[in-house]
Amino acid sequence: EFLAKYNRPGPRYTSYPTAPVWNDSFGPSDLESVFEQAESAKTPVSLYMHIPFCESLCLFCACNVVIQKNKGVAPPYLDVLKRETERVSRSISKYRNVVQFHWGGGTPTYLSPEQIEDLFEFTREHFQFAPDSEIGIEIDPRVTSRAHLETIRKLGFNRLSMGIQDFHLDVQKAVHRLQPFEMTRDLLSSARRLGFDSINVDLIYGLPYQTPESFARTVDQIIGLSPDRIALFSYAHVPWLKKQQGSFIGHLPEGMVKFEIFRTGLLKFVEAGYLYIGMDHFAKPGDELSLSQQKRTLHRNFQGYTTKAGADLYGMGITAISGIQSAYAQNHRDIPSWQKAVEERGLATMRGYRLSAEDRLRRAVISRLLCHTVVLKDEISREFGINFDEHFAEELRHLQPFRDDGLVLLENGEIRASWLGRIFIRNLAMVFDPYLEK
Repeated sequence: EFLAKYNRPGPRYTSYPTAPVWNDSFGPSDLESVFEQAESAKTPVSLYMHIPFCESLCLFCACNVVIQKNKGVAPPYLDVLKRETERVSRSISKYRNVVQFHWGGGTPTYLSPEQIEDLFEFTREHFQFAPDSEIGIEIDPRVTSRAHLETIRKLGFNRLSMGIQDFHLDVQKAVHRLQPFEMTRDLLSSARRLGFDSINVDLIYGLPYQTPESFARTVDQIIGLSPDRIALFSYAHVPWLKKQQGSFIGHLPEGMVKFEIFRTGLLKFVEAGYLYIGMDHFAKPGDELSLSQQKRTLHRNFQGYTTKAGADLYGMGITAISGIQSAYAQNHRDIPSWQKAVEERGLATMRGYRLSAEDRLRRAVISRLLCHTVVLKDEISREFGINFDEHFAEELRHLQPFRDDGLVLLENGEIRASWLGRIFIRNLAMVFDPYLEK
């Protein structure tokens, strides 16, 4: 009964307001004005590049990908991406350091080592990177070679994130992603020897044919690999958006079975010494994520949790999202529309949103709850010039049942998630999101 009460869909809050609230009246001109605001504010810079290509489709995937075995599609895409990158760079002065650079996808290592080096060097010529910049890339062990690892390490990439999802063969067959443990282990070992600062692995619970017992074996294997961070995502079943997921019907663990799979991972990782950062992330105690959470400087953006609070995020490539000052902007989702927009304007904004003062206030509350697991009322009141209890009187009333169920502590001027509340922390955040009802 408890699980049924709180097991309801909700945003991951990589932004607030979330993407369904954004509108297509926000275009390139609006983004250019936001660029000017950020330039005046002299904020540090975070860059994101989207490489959409994959050689094959993982059936669980809900990302924006282009499945193409013919690698000839990459050079034209990279040419347009360079044009967009050059246009964005003209709005960022060299005195604004790039403190974070992330390549996502798709599969960035779909590109050859030579293409990766060419794109990276092009970017480095157009921006000023901080000496301690965090430079990360998502890799697929099935298509990532030793030459890939050596190249990206030589270029200065210091963080890797690799997809695993599950090592159980029946699950891998069902989701069309055959990835033996030995292949993953050997690639991770090579990355360690090359000196990457941090390695993250992605797992998914709720996949077809998963059981708590089978997933326990995967988790034990992951613990044996000793990654610095672990992302444990809940499978999102959206066959009306991603038709390939239709084959899973009748084979998905649901309700308490799915929760037991998550609980198995949670307990095993915590018992192995990882800290539960919240939502879907675990990190070793000495990792930057853990230290940042303890200092209450952890931040959340479209890449999930990050230690680079205060940086403006500039996204490039199809479907890429920017979060700059008090605005969000998203690029066109398909290559032809994106290419046409870049060729005409240099920017490919499809939609976006400007935050109101109320949006900024609620973003701060939701972000601090998700990142720090606590909201200090006086801190918010001083920062935004409000009386917290008066402004959020209705929300505080809505939190009373959560308190009665042991999910949240409401005392000493704080809203603090309990340990149980951290598992259902999205539910707590949703109380402060009036757009959900709309």
